[in-house]
Amino acid sequence: MSKATLRTFIAYVEDLPGVLNRVTSLLRRRNYNIASLTVGATERPGVSRMTVVLEADEDNARRIEANLYKLVNVLFVEDTTTAATMVRELGLIKVRADPSNRGEVMRLCDVFRARVIDVGPEALVAEITGPGDKIDGLVDVLRPFGILEMVRTGAVVMVRSSEVTQAGIPRSSSPPGAPPSSPTSPSTPPGVIRAA
Repeated sequence: MSKATLRTFIAYVEDLPGVLNRVTSLLRRRNYNIASLTVGATERPGVSRMTVVLEADEDNARRIEANLYKLVNVLFVEDTTTAATMVRELGLIKVRADPSNRGEVMRLCDVFRARVIDVGPEALVAEITGPGDKIDGLVDVLRPFGILEMVRTGAVVMVRSSEVTQAGIPRSSSPPGAPPSSPTSPSTPPGVIRAA
């Protein structure tokens, strides 16, 4: 049995009420803890993209992918854990910064290429975008000043290079053990290849 690691899945789903609930319920029933979940619009009307990060070994990762394909509103699933990807998160950090240490806090933000987006008499808010470890690094150096509040988005991931088609969904994708992808159906948005 392989060791459990953080794995990243991208799922293209129909943009309909209840789809997010069905996906998270499936993961909850199988006792997976979601480390990060983001959902947003894609370049296709009626199609949303979910990025889910959770801990699983190789065997469970294959099961997760196969189970996601069983949901009728799921159009395509990809485990991007081993693919060449670009990963970004957004973090907003409110840190104690009075006039005596504000300059030092702002210099630390500059080192991490974070932007100061709000300044008050006793605190400031920094905005940082990048991989999770970059955000963790800024949090670590700001902690001694006193972090008052912090919020982070989940990871958004995009596969590098020409591994995906112009449509954004590989045309050769099918759930494990399923026949090759069929042409689009009337209920599928134009240009999206729906798994058989």
